[in-house]
Amino acid sequence: MQIDQKTMEQIISLVLKQIAGQTGGLADATAKNDNMSEHTFCEGYLPAKKSTNPKEVVIGVGPAFQSKIQHTINGLNLSEVLKNIKAGIEEEDMIPRVIKIQKTSDLCFMALEGAKLSGSGIGIGVQSKGTAVIHQKDLYPLSNLELFPQAPLMTLELYRAIGKNAAKYAKGEKVTPIMGKNDPMVRAKYQVKAALMHIKETEQINPDLPYIEWR
Repeated sequence: MQIDQKTMEQIISLVLKQIAGQTGGLADATAKNDNMSEHTFCEGYLPAKKSTNPKEVVIGVGPAFQSKIQHTINGLNLSEVLKNIKAGIEEEDMIPRVIKIQKTSDLCFMALEGAKLSGSGIGIGVQSKGTAVIHQKDLYPLSNLELFPQAPLMTLELYRAIGKNAAKYAKGEKVTPIMGKNDPMVRAKYQVKAALMHIKETEQINPDLPYIEWR
């Protein structure tokens, strides 16, 4: 069955209205959040601090990463995603560090906050659905070094290449941008699932919680 753009937008609107009705609205759910019961997973983790190690590259992950969401939008295990990004960084003789960014679900801000905490000033942002970006600490939030917006087309090999490129930026080397795949039909096919995953990520935001050292 073919679904045109208008029908897809209507479906998303109905789904969002249903979720809002069940939760009392996203803003209320985020504010109340059952006395932070949804955020107890961060207990026992150390608050993240700015590093001075120039060999370090920070991977900033979303608030629902490996807590409420375990797989990307196309089914990749988030543990394997992290494993491959780390491997790419380590292959360039650099040091990966993972930080959970709990104050936002926006990809660019995740990466930028990670870059600010990184000793090298380079950060990689990864949303739980799989979208990724390489950022630098002195850039504007919506500017970046490399962006990978189509999460359904991401592969473990691509995440590994992202880690390698981020490490090269950190070393000040010449970097060849990664040629990502592009499929104009992906947005229509995954639009509803992407919206639902973003809602789940956003529901886990808590501005009162610090960034934490993850895994």
